[in-house]
Amino acid sequence: MGLIHIELFATLDLVGQAPGGPDEDPAGFPFGGWQAPLMDEAAGAQVGAAYEGTDALLLGRRTYDIFAAYWPHQKGGEDGAIATLFNSVPKYVASRGRPDLSWAGSTQIGPDLAAAVRAIRERHEHVKVVGSLNLVQTLLREKLFDRIDLWVHPIMLGVGKKVFDGGTVPANLTLLEPPVASAKGTVYLRYGLADGTPGTGDMGAPDRGLGHDA
Repeated sequence: MGLIHIELFATLDLVGQAPGGPDEDPAGFPFGGWQAPLMDEAAGAQVGAAYEGTDALLLGRRTYDIFAAYWPHQKGGEDGAIATLFNSVPKYVASRGRPDLSWAGSTQIGPDLAAAVRAIRERHEHVKVVGSLNLVQTLLREKLFDRIDLWVHPIMLGVGKKVFDGGTVPANLTLLEPPVASAKGTVYLRYGLADGTPGTGDMGAPDRGLGHDA
């Protein structure tokens, strides 16, 4: 069985809407493209490394449309390696509508999203979910993911769609490697889904020596 990787770009207040450009998702959101001023060589290398080994993409409709309009036309330069990868692997689109599937290798999934994702996981080793915040909420709710790569950027916006916006359920996660900060202050975190649900305790318990005066 393969792994479902969720790739997320967020502000410090966990806004994930339209990081790449003002036209991505402009409805009621004035900060489209907020990620661009914070990208540097280190962060770019992290993103490129995170995509290595990808053998399928799983995308929501809006992200798919943005990708399909951009990546087929990128043949070289800084985006060349990612373009080659994205253009060559199968693309699975979660949509209730009728998306244009002219991007080579694209397939619409549904209407049983959970069943479709489980089938995709059986066919591929490393499936990447990029952006696609509405789809991500379903994957989080159903625990249909194995890894989360999260880039937390040193800004707060106060408005916009959140990366964990109503989809989360109680779950344990394991930090897979030490956090890495870029020169501009973006922190890269890699988590894996772990067994069980979060436990509770008492930070003021006498044996901890916390929260009580002697």
